[in-house]
Amino acid sequence: MDIKFWLRDKKNLVFLALVLALLTMPFVLTLFRLTLLGNILKLKEFEIVKKGICRKFQVPSTFVNLSVYDNMRIAINRDKSVFGSLMMRKRYLDTRKIYDVLHLVDLDKKSKERAKSLSHGEKQWLEIAMLLVEEPKLLLLDEPVAGMGQAETEKTARILEEIKDRCAVAVVEHDMNFVKSIADGVTVMHEGAILTEGSADEVMKNEKVKEVYLGRGEEKHA
Repeated sequence: MDIKFWLRDKKNLVFLALVLALLTMPFVLTLFRLTLLGNILKLKEFEIVKKGICRKFQVPSTFVNLSVYDNMRIAINRDKSVFGSLMMRKRYLDTRKIYDVLHLVDLDKKSKERAKSLSHGEKQWLEIAMLLVEEPKLLLLDEPVAGMGQAETEKTARILEEIKDRCAVAVVEHDMNFVKSIADGVTVMHEGAILTEGSADEVMKNEKVKEVYLGRGEEKHA
């Protein structure tokens, strides 16, 4: 499976947010038909998830007062109704699956800790793990390394390298060093339109990209 990145500037924020939203929300568009994994525009959000499309926003969204393990149990629960969540049972195979994914993001030793005690990076990895445990076909990530230090960013890159053996990954990101370290393909957006596509090296050598992004002093990483 591939990892696909969108490089963006502030002008593309709304457009790229819409791209991710279109993949996970049933907007009605008369001139647009999304056929990835079938036509999903008429589906409800939970139905889209069942098709194997999962999305993570920039700000981590976890149950902070629950343990890491319980967050994963909620994610893996097949019956998402209130009653189903309250009555979910602990299954041996589910437990093995949970710890397998927690090990991938290096949180298996913190399974009993409350989510609120985790660092910012660890909360991001926990939410990624909560999506992975649902075995998605396509994982959508919005700025997964935002707010992270160098060590956490490098660790996130290693985690994504592991993830791409499990599913396809699409990422919206502006950190070119991170993009270069992990991306199989890069699509550069400028003012809501595709500027160019290619490998990270090809994109960084592209004269249009240099002019629009890399040659702008204060916006070098925008």
